[in-house]
Amino acid sequence: MGLTVTGTDSLFLALGSNLGDREQQIHTALRKIEERIGRIISLSALYQTKPEGYDSPNKYVNCVCEVGSKLSIYTIFAITQQIEIELGRVLKSVDGKYADRLIDIDLIMAGDLILDTPLLTLPHPRFHQRDFVLTPLCEIAPNRIHPLLGKTIRQLREELQLEEKNQ
Repeated sequence: MGLTVTGTDSLFLALGSNLGDREQQIHTALRKIEERIGRIISLSALYQTKPEGYDSPNKYVNCVCEVGSKLSIYTIFAITQQIEIELGRVLKSVDGKYADRLIDIDLIMAGDLILDTPLLTLPHPRFHQRDFVLTPLCEIAPNRIHPLLGKTIRQLREELQLEEKNQ
C-alpha cells in the first residue's frame, strides 16, 4: 500500500561517521545494508565535512547510497536502526541537540513516498537544508525530484549554495 520500496522506487540513505575509523564504519554499514535491505544501485563518493549544528574537532565522512528493496519502509527503518546499534551508536539526536557519532544512517527519500508519523518522516524533513546530504545525493541523483518541494536535487543544492554564499 505504498509503503514498500520496489526496484522502480529507489530508496536513498545518507550515512555519516565522525568517530573512530570513519571510512571503515561507512563501508561496514554499506555491507550490512546490502546484506539486509537490498542491492546498492549507486553510491556517491565519500565527503569530508564539518559537523553541522554543534562544535566538534572531529570531521565527518558522509555519503549517500541508492538501494533497491522489496521490504516495507518500516522494516527498512528498523534495520538501519539495528545496524547503527551493532556499529556502536548509543545516543540519538534529541530535540535538535547533536553529538559526535560512530555511525548515522538516515532515510532520505523512498520513491515518492510521503510519511509523517511519530516514528518516521519521509522525505527526511531537513535534508534539503544540508549540503552534506545534497552534495553526495546530487552526485548520484541530480534529476530526482523532491516529492514535497517539486524541485530536483540539483536545484535544491544550487539554492542552498546560493543561500550560504549570501550569508
